[in-house]
Amino acid sequence: MAPENDWRMTPMSRRRFLRGSALSAATVGATTSLRSAPVLSLQQLSASAPLFVSTWPFGKPANEAGMAVLTAGGLPLDAIERGIGVTESDTTNSSVGLGGIPNAEGVVQLDACIMSGPGHRAGSVAALEGYAHPIAIARRVMETTRHVMLVGEGAGKFAEHQGFERGSVVSAKQKAAWKMWRKEQQQASRGEGKPKNHDTIAMILLAPDGNIYGGSSTSGWGYKLAGRVGDSPIIGGGLYVSNKVGAAGATGIGENVMRYCGSFLVVELMRQGMHPQEACLETIRQIAAMDPKGFDLSINFIALDRSGRFGAAGTGQGFEYSVTTRESSRVLQSPGLTSTDIGPVGGNRK
Repeated sequence: MAPENDWRMTPMSRRRFLRGSALSAATVGATTSLRSAPVLSLQQLSASAPLFVSTWPFGKPANEAGMAVLTAGGLPLDAIERGIGVTESDTTNSSVGLGGIPNAEGVVQLDACIMSGPGHRAGSVAALEGYAHPIAIARRVMETTRHVMLVGEGAGKFAEHQGFERGSVVSAKQKAAWKMWRKEQQQASRGEGKPKNHDTIAMILLAPDGNIYGGSSTSGWGYKLAGRVGDSPIIGGGLYVSNKVGAAGATGIGENVMRYCGSFLVVELMRQGMHPQEACLETIRQIAAMDPKGFDLSINFIALDRSGRFGAAGTGQGFEYSVTTRESSRVLQSPGLTSTDIGPVGGNRK
């Protein structure tokens, strides 16, 4: 299948990449703090298309870059790729892109996936080393191969053949931090330390024509075992799109999402009639009911449906997520769930 656009055919420098977006991280105001981010009621969790929803405050400039693409007449998949690419280019972000925390061997391994509602297409890469924009490579897998997922050395060779932009396997800052971590682990019996971070950018989009798209990108669990792959590039785990229903994405400890096909479950609950936020909350309840850790899971979900309703939820105190429309761009606070608060939205569970 031929690519839907050609701006990616020639690899771009990070400077050109950011300059090509009308809105980049440098043009966005200060990040909203957890305490000031508003929590909206179900009635307020609705907007007209185009609607971008993404994880974390760093999703806000990504959303805005995606919106700029649509405003300029670009395709929805361009918007997903460009928006997530802004986050991948931010070397201060320790959980996405080549600025991320490396694995236990001191190498950054990146995971990403992308989904297109029309045609129910998907592309994914995992354990990819030394490439700046795994989201773009995942899209090329989707559009030019018969496969859904490429991993490790094979993914790297594919990216090389396609002419994608290369980068270092680890930043100088993260290399220094890794050396310190290695000293702390010398007496450990395993090469896997305590999680340093487990954030991801997941972005979902309700396009102006009513079609739905999504993408996800991460550097994964800090100091993970080499070759570890979390939920982010797994279709149905860290991301799922159904053009007839809606989309969902995840962030947190990937193992606690992928064992339950978390994003697929959120979409399936929306298919059964739940509001996206209710579906996120109920997914966490169902996972907690099965998992020995209960609500001590560190998992979070975002979701939207075809009617423009959206929402999010997380364990503990919840988490911040970003919502962007043509009229506004905001960081919101999601509701959280703990063992003492397990009832459905608006009532107590019996």
